[in-house]
Amino acid sequence: MQNTKRYIASLVFVGALASPLAIFAVPQDATVKVRVYDKDHKDYHYWDDKENRAWGRFLEENHRKDHEFAKSEKKEQEEYWNWRHSHPD
Repeated sequence: MQNTKRYIASLVFVGALASPLAIFAVPQDATVKVRVYDKDHKDYHYWDDKENRAWGRFLEENHRKDHEFAKSEKKEQEEYWNWRHSHPD
């Protein structure tokens, strides 16, 4: 009987120690968030699906080939941010 109580107490103790570790082991947010700085407007934007769609609309409206924002020239990025601030969601 005494051994059973010790065994149960040990299991409860180990469980109490392991539960905070289990919480940290589960990924809270698996998505990668990229923050892009808009120098002219002095603000940050999270580059997500919404921003990616806006980039696609910008390219379409300006009759430009589809390419990544990160690979575009600085001048085009500035044009995009100016366009983006006048085209909110």
